[in-house]
Amino acid sequence: MSNPTPRRRFLRTAAGLAALGVLSRPAQAAILTPRQTEGPFYPTGPMRRADIDNDLVRIAGAVRQAGGHIIRLTGRVLDRSGRPIPQARVEIWQCDAQGNYMHPRDRRSADHDPAFQGFGHDVTDAQGRYTFRTIKPVPYPGRTPHIHVKAFAEGREITTQFYLEGEPANQRDGLFRRLSPAAREAVLMRFEKTGGDPQATVDITL
Repeated sequence: MSNPTPRRRFLRTAAGLAALGVLSRPAQAAILTPRQTEGPFYPTGPMRRADIDNDLVRIAGAVRQAGGHIIRLTGRVLDRSGRPIPQARVEIWQCDAQGNYMHPRDRRSADHDPAFQGFGHDVTDAQGRYTFRTIKPVPYPGRTPHIHVKAFAEGREITTQFYLEGEPANQRDGLFRRLSPAAREAVLMRFEKTGGDPQATVDITL
């Protein structure tokens, strides 16, 4: 679905960052990624089988890129010993910059940003790395900003949610508040400037 030229440029940039070693932080094998609900807006079967990629902000045929603040989300998929898992499938889905999901269960889906893909997947490389280009999550009624994440690796599956570090609404969010301090640390997105879009690195340990 993505414009091939920007997508190739994005993937080349991601590969360069990987070579410089800035796509991941050291694994903390003792801290497993906490499991959380997938919520009511997990993409439907046809959506998951569509030509979906890891760039959620650029859709082929769209006259503009998605609204919102563009970010890069990266990390590694690791086993409990901290070893990287190659060929793991990682999925993310989230609302658009106005808080609308691209899903038939969302009553506001008709107002969904047509330039925002809403769902994407990536397959980890030999070092277990995944990479996405998406937008910084925003709040909507009842929820703090978050990105839904699902990973499939070595016959296992985990569903979780990533949150913004320092977001005041986190302390009012029921799902976030249920997490232990260590579990919160495992799913917080901390942004760094890398010369391009702000980048957050979150490893997934299962």
